[in-house]
Amino acid sequence: MTGYGKATETFGEKKISCEIKSLNSKQIDISLKLPANYREYELECRNAMIKSIVRGKVEAVITIEETISKSKALINADIVQTYYEQIRSIASNTGIPTPDDGSWFRILLTLPDVFQTENSSVEKDDFEQILAVLRKSLMEFDLFRQNEGNSLERFLKERISKISELLMEIDKYEKERIQKIRERIEEDIKQIKSIIELDQNRLEQEMIFYLEKLDVSEEKSRLKSHLEYFLQTVDDEENQGKKLGFISQEIGREINTLGSKSNHSAMQKIVVMMKDELEQIKEQIFNIL
Repeated sequence: MTGYGKATETFGEKKISCEIKSLNSKQIDISLKLPANYREYELECRNAMIKSIVRGKVEAVITIEETISKSKALINADIVQTYYEQIRSIASNTGIPTPDDGSWFRILLTLPDVFQTENSSVEKDDFEQILAVLRKSLMEFDLFRQNEGNSLERFLKERISKISELLMEIDKYEKERIQKIRERIEEDIKQIKSIIELDQNRLEQEMIFYLEKLDVSEEKSRLKSHLEYFLQTVDDEENQGKKLGFISQEIGREINTLGSKSNHSAMQKIVVMMKDELEQIKEQIFNIL
């Protein structure tokens, strides 16, 4: 299921932010990014996320910004000098013009590691602060998923309800369908009788057998049972996305059998509409944990 959560807290001179995003996935797959000097906390943060997130392709980014006073901001003069000399050397060897005098500092001060801070060490309570922000973002993440899940639940129930309504419409065509098939067969038999002699008893037996094969009572009963089980699973159980997927497969089998046995244009249209509703269900099943 897709999800999103973000939290930001300030602890003294540290501003800690955590952003979590997820996409659909059959398993849990976590990508966690932490500042380099906080990597020792990565395993604990992952464990906290695994306990809260059942599955999904999850991307989490934790950033830590420090409020740096002027007294703590230092320019590494040695690195600046090294950059300056290297740039002049490259310009001399390649013939590329060096920057204008006014551009040197603007260029040099944007290069890596020019600035240093005295307060860059990891403190003992940093993990608890990071974990607190992570937990807050996970709460926002869960709330996002719950809201999405409520909308998805309503959508699935509406689709199942529609299939149930379509199933009831089949009843009014059943007698008409069987009667038309019987009349068509009898008409064909009349034409054949004028050519060959037929065993009437055997003919009746074969007709009964053929009409029984076209009976859809069992398919209707099983389909109704599957629809009820689907709704029961949605209402009573959590983290049953895979189970709902299996039930939807069984629903599809019964609908397909109804279509193959219908032999009636109106019933076949109903079957097509059922398949359309079921396809919408299957598309959304991937969003369920």
